[in-house]
Amino acid sequence: HKVLLALVMLFLFAVIVLQYVCPGTECQLLRLRALSPAAADPYRAEDETPARFVPRFNFSADDLLRRVDFNIKGDDLIVFLHIQKTGGTTFGRHLVRNIQLEQPCECRAGQKKCTCHRPGKRETWLFSRFSTGWSCGLHADWTELTNCVPSVVDSKKEVRLRPSR
Repeated sequence: HKVLLALVMLFLFAVIVLQYVCPGTECQLLRLRALSPAAADPYRAEDETPARFVPRFNFSADDLLRRVDFNIKGDDLIVFLHIQKTGGTTFGRHLVRNIQLEQPCECRAGQKKCTCHRPGKRETWLFSRFSTGWSCGLHADWTELTNCVPSVVDSKKEVRLRPSR
């Protein structure tokens, strides 16, 4: 009876794992056919229809895995460009809530913005809707951010440098 119970438990565990790994109706892991040229195309949709666009930027693995030195204690600033419908809101929240830093962002309950200061300074290291708000307008694009960010950052520095009255 113990062996039968162990086999049933193992089977149930395997079914649960399979449902977790392959939640949809068709699991890519269960396909036993050889890779066809269509399956090798990374730009084909899940239903194997050809892509509607031809990618303009074919980044190499080295491009995607390159290391960028970011000095949070210096003057470096991360400007988060939010592109709608790409998971940007979730990623933006992770930037302010889930990164392990020497001085993590301060997020207060009920407030949408968090304070992300550099260690030992009152300057921000992150320019995003979750740290500075919509400083450059709602869903600012690359051009708007390029024109807006330097003036917003400079104005915040000027406010900090002015003596209080």
